[in-house]
Amino acid sequence: MKALNDLKIFIETAKQHSLSAAARNMDITPAAASAALKRLESEVGTLLFIRSTRNLRLTQQGEQFLNYCEQAVGLMTEACSTITEGQAEFRGVIKLSMPSDCGRNILLGWIDEFMALHPKLEVRVQLTDGLADMYTQPVDVALRYGQPSDSSLVALPIAGGNTRVLCASPDYLAQHGTPTTPEQLANHNCLCFALGDSLYNRWRFFHQGKEMTLVVKGNRYANDGEAVRRWALAGKGIAYKSFMDTKDDLAEGRLVEIDIGWQAESAPLYLVCASRRVINPQIQALKEFLADKADNYLAATSISQLR
Repeated sequence: MKALNDLKIFIETAKQHSLSAAARNMDITPAAASAALKRLESEVGTLLFIRSTRNLRLTQQGEQFLNYCEQAVGLMTEACSTITEGQAEFRGVIKLSMPSDCGRNILLGWIDEFMALHPKLEVRVQLTDGLADMYTQPVDVALRYGQPSDSSLVALPIAGGNTRVLCASPDYLAQHGTPTTPEQLANHNCLCFALGDSLYNRWRFFHQGKEMTLVVKGNRYANDGEAVRRWALAGKGIAYKSFMDTKDDLAEGRLVEIDIGWQAESAPLYLVCASRRVINPQIQALKEFLADKADNYLAATSISQLR
């Protein structure tokens, strides 16, 4: 950029109080430096230096202009550096944990797209619904639904607007009826997620500022979210799953949303890590890429459009 280079020559000349010294430091000829200063003075419409055979000093307007030039050159240099870094090829390894259902059926495809943009990256994926220990396990970041219970972890939103959806197959509802109130869930086989010794059978719903927590029962529990969704598809009961996990099944009619008059709880998807120091440019780029993909995915079909 010739204009930027002219400003740099002006700044160096003011610093050295000598046109020839500035030209020497910038590895250009004195004639080129002189032409740059004349060009700059012509563009700003004022004399920037008072010249004599031995001395060169800034005019009053030149001193004022110098302050702005130093700021402008600093900002432009930073901007060019940022753009160059953004275009640089990412290298290295990202060790990533992700939930089984969303991971297999959605996130792996998005990771493939990201790697196609950055072919020199290596990604090591751990598919599990278990909560990875960010301090001891070989994992840089994890994709997880809901805020982590450990407040020391950093959680960056990927799909903040995602919610759960109460759903079942058309065959199950035809055979067992469709509940229309939260209380009627007690008469149905509810498919629950289990993790270790913890059974997630407390389903929360919201209505007009009130919260209701139901303890549901069923004859099938799994520590794998995809297994719960497959049971629902097979007509084995009612599931309370993430909309991201069930969106395609709802759109194709393989699952049906159940309206009990209460709102489902939110299920935001986060990128979780142990410290912000973990978030290098590669992981930041991955976070932004996944957040953009999730926004487009959820915007394409909302729960209300499926009703």
